[in-house]
Amino acid sequence: MTELEKLKKITGEKDEALLQILMEDAEQFVLSYTGRTILVGGLTKAVRDLAVIALNRLGTEGESGRSEAGESYSFSEVPRQVYDELNRYRLARVGGTRFENEKK
Repeated sequence: MTELEKLKKITGEKDEALLQILMEDAEQFVLSYTGRTILVGGLTKAVRDLAVIALNRLGTEGESGRSEAGESYSFSEVPRQVYDELNRYRLARVGGTRFENEKK
């Protein structure tokens, strides 16, 4: 099963183009945060989690909370568990350079 199919199954969203955009944005965020140029296997779940979060937040960008009809909703930043996962794969800089093993 592809990551896009998994995301469709998890969210119930039918718009594949939207899901693809969210996956690509999440992947770029993960690569930027970790300092990597290629996505290693352990990061695919983090990408999927970030895409789900982005989908759930569509239309509420910039809000920290909302109250409607007696119900209150609050939005937190990305869950700590996602950052914990990303931090395991973050590359350190040595002399201003990052060294990444390339897949062969």
